[in-house]
Amino acid sequence: MCGRFVITSAPAAIREAFAYVDQPNFPARYNIAPTQPVPVVILDGGARRFRLMRWGFLPAWVKDPKSFSLVINARAETVLEKPAFRNAIRRRRCLVPSDGYYEWKVMGSRKQPYLIHPRDGAPVGFAGVWETWVGPNGEELDTLAILTTAATGGMTELHDRVPVTIAPQDYARWLDADETDVESITVLLRAPPEALFVWHPVSTAVNRVANDNPQLILPISAEETFEAPRIASPEVTKFRAPKRAAKSVEDGGQGSLF
Repeated sequence: MCGRFVITSAPAAIREAFAYVDQPNFPARYNIAPTQPVPVVILDGGARRFRLMRWGFLPAWVKDPKSFSLVINARAETVLEKPAFRNAIRRRRCLVPSDGYYEWKVMGSRKQPYLIHPRDGAPVGFAGVWETWVGPNGEELDTLAILTTAATGGMTELHDRVPVTIAPQDYARWLDADETDVESITVLLRAPPEALFVWHPVSTAVNRVANDNPQLILPISAEETFEAPRIASPEVTKFRAPKRAAKSVEDGGQGSLF
């Protein structure tokens, strides 16, 4: 699944990777959590646009958000069938830029967090669906869910689910929400290639949502984990923290990118 992720690339690098027309400026984020605003890329009027949306999907038919369970992920295998996502997958698909995400490996009675990040250091686009919820007083809230699918290969040692990662050559196809062609995009809802991601254990400080700093993504030693990190990828020694400075966010855990 995907319950926390990071955006560490500079805004210009994200803009270049996803080719949207807007020019937003935003700080690095090292511990993005559900209910927080996250950047997404949508197709609007034939052009790619940058938007902020709440991570936590609300179908348009929900009357009271407090009575609806928080939905941060949608299963790729059933997204076309579930009433909550049926319209969104046909008409409102998006990309969620990311430089990696966290997963927790169960080790006995404890869980060891790992950072899973692209091998080449370039940002990737997670597949997402979004919906605008309209409240009883006309208030509007754009919300999204990240699609997940069954893990394959070595990633199964961390978790049985992974976020669906759209390849750059398929960005246009994914964003072009043509309802008559929705069946054809299901071939994109697959696990990432075996060589796309690498991973390493990180500090349990990431467990606390209020923590959001560059130290969270740094590898920790075997002595600091619950057990020797036998599943840490060989590339772990090559990982370097981003050079740019992050802005401090003091917001009680409900962070903003701005």
